Amino acid sequence: MKLYDIAHSRTGDKGDTSTVSVIVYDPADFPRLDAWLTADRVAAHFAGIIDGPVDRYRLPALGALNFVLHHALGGGVTRSLRLDQHGKSLSSWLLDLDLPESG
Repeated sequence: MKLYDIAHSRTGDKGDTSTVSVIVYDPADFPRLDAWLTADRVAAHFAGIIDGPVDRYRLPALGALNFVLHHALGGGVTRSLRLDQHGKSLSSWLLDLDLPESG
């Protein structure tokens, strides 16, 4: 099962920071997402792509997790040659993660 099977994403870019929100379709899936999709896991997924830390914010009432990816855009959207690395591309890549069957 892929992350996109239970969630969708919204993104934003500002300066050299990208934000990626992962939102479950069914609120019953939020505890699983909350337990499994940690900031460390997201940072490991983007290792070598982003140069800064990953912060995670929980939004349980929305069934969402918001990740702030620092130094993710090669200096900023308007300066970067990393055109494939903007938020929408990062979110698609994140949603392609394999989810374990439980946990």
